[in-house]
Parts: sequence; C-alpha cells; structure tokens
Amino acid sequence: MSSTAGTRPESAYEVACRTHRWQVPGRYNIAGDVCDKHPPEKLAMIHEDPAGAVREVAWGELQEASNRFANVLVAHGVTRGDRVAMLLPPRPETAAAFFGTWKAGAILLSMSVLYGDDGIRHRLRDSQSKVLVTDAANAGRIEPGLVERVLVLDDALLASGEPDFEIVATSAEDPAQLYYTSGTTGLAKGILHAHRYLLAHEEFVYSHEVQDGERFHGMGEWAWAAGICPLLGPWRYGATQVVLQRDGGFDPHRQLAFLSRHRVTNVFTTPTAMRSMMAIEDAGTRYPQRFRIVCSAGEPLNPEAIRWFRAQYGVTVLDYYGLSESYPLAGNYPFMEVREGSMGRPMPGWEVAILDEDERPVAPGERGEICLKARSNPHYPLGYWNRPEESQQDFGGPWFHTKDAARTDEDGYYWYEGRADDVIISAGYRIGPFEVESACLEHPAVAEAAVVASPDERRGSVVKAFVVLAEGHVAGDALAEEIKAHVRDHLSAYAYPRRIEFVDGLPKTLTGKIRRIELRQLERAREER
Repeated sequence: MSSTAGTRPESAYEVACRTHRWQVPGRYNIAGDVCDKHPPEKLAMIHEDPAGAVREVAWGELQEASNRFANVLVAHGVTRGDRVAMLLPPRPETAAAFFGTWKAGAILLSMSVLYGDDGIRHRLRDSQSKVLVTDAANAGRIEPGLVERVLVLDDALLASGEPDFEIVATSAEDPAQLYYTSGTTGLAKGILHAHRYLLAHEEFVYSHEVQDGERFHGMGEWAWAAGICPLLGPWRYGATQVVLQRDGGFDPHRQLAFLSRHRVTNVFTTPTAMRSMMAIEDAGTRYPQRFRIVCSAGEPLNPEAIRWFRAQYGVTVLDYYGLSESYPLAGNYPFMEVREGSMGRPMPGWEVAILDEDERPVAPGERGEICLKARSNPHYPLGYWNRPEESQQDFGGPWFHTKDAARTDEDGYYWYEGRADDVIISAGYRIGPFEVESACLEHPAVAEAAVVASPDERRGSVVKAFVVLAEGHVAGDALAEEIKAHVRDHLSAYAYPRRIEFVDGLPKTLTGKIRRIELRQLERAREER
C-alpha cells in the first residue's frame, strides 16, 4: 500500500514481500548458473588446507576442472538421472566435481567424512548410487559391491577427462540434489530436490545481502543443505568463497584467526560454533575482524549469543530458519528490527503460516506448527527418495508440516517453541524446552544445556536440564540449586528445571543439533527400572 493520510507507510520488509516475484526458467542447470557464467579470470575461491597452505583459484580453473570431471563421469557410464555419491573434504576439486555432476545431468549425493561406516553404507544402498567419488584417505572405507565404481579424485583422474563439455540441457524440474535427513528419529531418508531449488535461496539477497566480489565464508560442511547452499548461493551472486579445510573438530581459535587473516566480510555460522567462540573472552581484540554481515541457522540462536557477538564485533547476528526439505522459511534482515531470540519473519516470496492441528491459523501468541504452503516456491522438494507413500503424505497436501512449533507476536515475528513433539506438559502448563535452555545458558557456569520432560508421579512430568559446565566450574548440589534459581528468576516459577543432571557432553547429530530424543528415551528408561 502507499503512504497516504491516515495510513501507516510500508516498511522495507513489506515492500520486499509485495514486490517479490519468482523467476524460474524452463531450462535451468545449477552448474551453468553458478559456475560457467563467471569470467574465467575472476577469483572464485581462497582455500586453506589443514597445514595452513593457501591456494587461490580462478573461475577458469573450476570451469575447466568441472568439464573434465563431467567427461570422466560419462566415460564411466554415468547418464542423466544417475546418482553420484561423494565422500570428500572441502577442496576446489570437490566443488568442481559437484559442478561436473550437474553438467552431466546426474544427481549429487555429498556425504560427510564424519559419517560412520554404517551411515555411508545406508546412503549408498538407499540411493543406489552408480559411482562413489572419494579421496585416497577414505577409499579404504568403502566395502566392495556397494557401488559399481569407486573413483579417487586426484589430478590424474581430472587429467583423463577432456577440457570441453556441453552441459546437459536440464529442465528446472529435473532432479539435481539428494540430501539425507539427520536421522534423529530413525534411518536417514533422502530428500530429492530439483535444479530450481537453488533459485529459492534468497537469504543471500535478503539476509546476507551478498555483494559481488566480497569474501564469504560458510562454516557448514559440504554434506548437507546448510553447507552446500552457503557455498553455491554466494557464488551465484558473485562472492569469493574463503574455505577452511579442517583436519579435526571445530577449533574456535583457528576459526576466528582464519576469518581475520583472510579479511572475510560475510559469514554463515551456526549456534554451536558461536557457543564455542563464546569461551574466548577477548575474541574481539585477539581476533579483529572486518565483518559486514553475519548470519546463523541450523538451530535456534539464543539471545545471549547475539549479545556476546555484538559486544565483541559490533555486528548483530541475523538468524534464519529452515530444514532440509525447504529453507529458509523465515529470517532476520538488515533492513528490519532484530528481536533477540526470534526467528524473524517469513522470507519474502515464501507462503508460511503457523497452524493448529486442523491446519487453521492460530492467533498471535498461541503455539502452533510452522507450515509451508505446498508448491508455493522453487525450493519445494520433488519428494523423498524411493518413498512414494511418505512423499505423498508429507508433500502432497495443501501444506508441508515442519513439525516445528512456534508462535508469533503482534508484529508477525516468529518465536521458536521447540519441536512439535518436544513440548513438556507439567502440572497443566505447556513448556517449550528452548526458552528454558536459553535461560540456563545465561548462567555463567553453563556451557550447554538440553531440556526434556522427566516423568514425575505428582506432576506427570517435570522439566529436567542436562547441563555441560563451562571451564572452571564444579558440579554439585549447590550449583544445581543456583542454576534452578537463576532460571526461575529469569523465566518463570513453573518453567524452571526442577531436576538438573551434570554431564560431560550432549548427544548431537553431525550437524550439531542436540538429539533431545535420546535424552527423553533415557529418562523413560530410568522410570521403567
């Protein structure tokens, strides 16, 4: 609406939503859009290996390497629609192999080198991958017979392919990417996305505001959506990717030193990574940065993490939300007020609502389920791999149900309330675990916390917190009572953890999300003894 007497002027967010239009061409290939359109001499990547060696890679090198790899695949019998699995670290050659797979019209399945052998075996069998591409360090992990061909990606393999390749003319609807869920409730299942799905990743427009030529870094691993999309999306908009290849777990000191050394201005991080960084009290002075935009996704971002980062670096971290099936559904943006702890508002162009069990909108302040209007944007999946009944159940109706609970405030901001099945009902109160965890984390002795329902004879259930202590603190009854009092004072008299168990670590998925389901099962098993 326009600004006239007696009416409120449109906000920048409202203008973005009103003017948004999806542009999906009939013919579209991710490799052509992300890789081949760039000038060959333009810098594509700055790569640092585990030993600290730095390599700069121009687009011309990636374009030729991806052509060579596409020819290698064709020579090994890969045809349109075949699955090409990869078990590789984040290197320039890995990115070239991604592009070469799409150029050949095949479907990419990228797996983490952190997967156990059972996880790799399941994905290869379930996807019926024709080829597995890996490196010498991981080739011995693959048992014979799982795939037709195992290729070791090295200079000799790429040199065996010709430098020119004509991209297969794929439709925007043709399958391109196979992601597997984290497997929190059973065996991981594949989610199949079309080439068009990348067109919907406009968080790099609205949240990151990516600028051509700027240095971007994503902390996610190139094995799931939160790692691959922060690689492809910024490249699509002209950024230079700055890539850190780790040789072990996440080291916050090395991470921050790396970002400082390479003068990175735009960052995608995760709450897990940020919580690790928070242990460095003088991070801002020890590791000065040039951050312009920093965003986070993967799990809810606690207000205390936002405040810590702002105090250290003068930047307000923008949280956005989504899941492997479709993301980002909602987010925070530089042109909109950030309300700490909120997931922000729906991404422009995305038809998202909070609904009750009958798929009716709930009132502001009421808890409901985050749902996405079916087939309303280019990211909507083709379905689950080889699971037609589940695909129809989850994706065939008018709404896709995320199983994530949230509420809105009067201004339309979304506030995460936990998984739809994580709600704790205690003495008639409905308690979301996230807000309790967030309050626990505000206590200086708490490094991490996970909250679940614990069976209780009088109340049915009570809130229980599994707590990992920060360095320098000692577990004990007195500290447990102090944490309880802190949460009671900061949250409410009913939603505090009546039970606290100190633990050395929390069960997590490979993406760093806390597996509350394991803790709930542990509590139930203890009750049954």
